[in-house]
Amino acid sequence: MVQKSVAMVLCAALCLAALSCGKDEAGPTSPAPAVQAKGESVMDIKSERFGTLADGTLVDIYTLTNSKGVQARIMTYGAILVSLRVPDRNGKLADVVLGFDDLAGYLGTHPYFGATVGRYANRIAGGRFTLNGTAYALAKNDKANTLHGGVKGFDKVVWKAEPVRGAGAVGVKLAYLSKDMEEGYPGNLSVTVVYTLTEANELKIAYEATTDKATPVNLTNHAYWNLAGQGRGNILGHELRLEADKYTAVDSPASLIPTGEIKDVKGTPLDFTTPHTLGERIAQVEGGYDHNFVLRSGGGRLAPAARVWEPSSGRTLEISTDQPAIQLYTGNFLDGTVKGKGGAAYPKNAGFCLETQHFPDSPNHANFPSTILEPGRKFTSVTVHKFSVK
Repeated sequence: MVQKSVAMVLCAALCLAALSCGKDEAGPTSPAPAVQAKGESVMDIKSERFGTLADGTLVDIYTLTNSKGVQARIMTYGAILVSLRVPDRNGKLADVVLGFDDLAGYLGTHPYFGATVGRYANRIAGGRFTLNGTAYALAKNDKANTLHGGVKGFDKVVWKAEPVRGAGAVGVKLAYLSKDMEEGYPGNLSVTVVYTLTEANELKIAYEATTDKATPVNLTNHAYWNLAGQGRGNILGHELRLEADKYTAVDSPASLIPTGEIKDVKGTPLDFTTPHTLGERIAQVEGGYDHNFVLRSGGGRLAPAARVWEPSSGRTLEISTDQPAIQLYTGNFLDGTVKGKGGAAYPKNAGFCLETQHFPDSPNHANFPSTILEPGRKFTSVTVHKFSVK
């Protein structure tokens, strides 16, 4: 009798889920959940309309949910991570990514909230480089320099998207063709970004790119994190450990252009080889943290890069990557004028970024790991964000 009742409840739940999947009047039909085997966890993908650009281009948003209720939302504009809801030590879910409630916010001025940035993440000095004897001039959008791909980088274009499923995971694959000389970069670059949410409360971001002409490539995600929950104070009490003994020195805190010198963190406020809170020594760092740390793994293989713990919620974020560096940024330029989700003002230090990447300005420094992608080769990169509590 008990077995029969359980079967009836499961049947009813599946029927309701099927009916709800068909109700999406605002956007495209959501993909139906995959049939689950007995004992297998239920995961879900759905898509819906998020808005429309001025030229009529439609923007969709994909919601990935695992059986524990962890939820990631990714939109096709900018391949942006719009939100990520993860539990605290009491099981209460909160969104830990800064951003906006609607598309309009992302179309306005903001500091790359949740964005996929490229063709070249971070800075290129003077907006120029020379490759195979040819000098290239890039679009400048950071005073005299190029930042995160230029005036219209990958964060400001609409990507094509499709849902993907795997064992114990759901995701969305986004694709974009960056045409030859877009923002000044040579070569037609075909790019894909795959966001995957797993049952282990991991958000994986995997990149691939191919080109028909040699070109620099450096891709990353620019999420601003606050593990207490977005809009809930500053991040200065977050405790950070980095798997990095060195960093790339810069010419000044204002321009942040690498000098080419690689320095030791030991004895400086940049030493996070043992855990320190972000606020403990930030006053000793002119302008706040905005530094590229050289990971001791050297890149080329998936390895631990960073661990962050927020004491009030107990949330922990562990980042692994196959990239050679990670940029720590503590939201130094936020000033409260940007109103985010729920109308929350984002003041200075409202979020932190940990951008896995190659070194800034690598095309202009022969001693830095090369970022040049040649025709016939494939650029690949993967970063894993694992959430837990303590």
